[in-house]
Amino acid sequence: MNNPTWQEGVYAALKAARVTQIGYVPDAGHAHLITAAHADPDMKAVVLTTEEEGIALSAGAWLGGERCAILMQSSGVGNCINMLSLPLNCRMPFLTLVTMRGEWGEFNPWQVPMGAATQPVLTAAGVHVRRADRPEDAAEMVGASAALAFDSQIPVAVLFSQRLIGAKVFVK
Repeated sequence: MNNPTWQEGVYAALKAARVTQIGYVPDAGHAHLITAAHADPDMKAVVLTTEEEGIALSAGAWLGGERCAILMQSSGVGNCINMLSLPLNCRMPFLTLVTMRGEWGEFNPWQVPMGAATQPVLTAAGVHVRRADRPEDAAEMVGASAALAFDSQIPVAVLFSQRLIGAKVFVK
């Protein structure tokens, strides 16, 4: 029997938390979760044109009695600042899984500023931030964060460190 990858564990944690919708902006760091969501007949995978649409998707899911998780990259967090007031002011659950850029092994200097600002920006916006740096912690972190978001009706973000997801490389 093969040991599941940390990504498989994260998807299983989302399923165990009864998440039935996943919104995402395409991202290589979330490729496994995106593929798994599209392959799962019980999951609605929704492609977003911009990350802040995911907050509205989450609100609609919650109002319709479903649970949603949003997948985004750290650079997309900056697009969400104004919309992050929605889950906070409406006391609604919001769960986002954020792949980090601008950290360990980064080749693109444009990713560094938002990578450094992601956690402080989310915290300042009232989002409870958790961070997964090791594969063995990722699924448990997502499960606990989903419980916090959905049971307490608050916004929660799980940051997947760049070291965890692997640094992207530029190929000429």
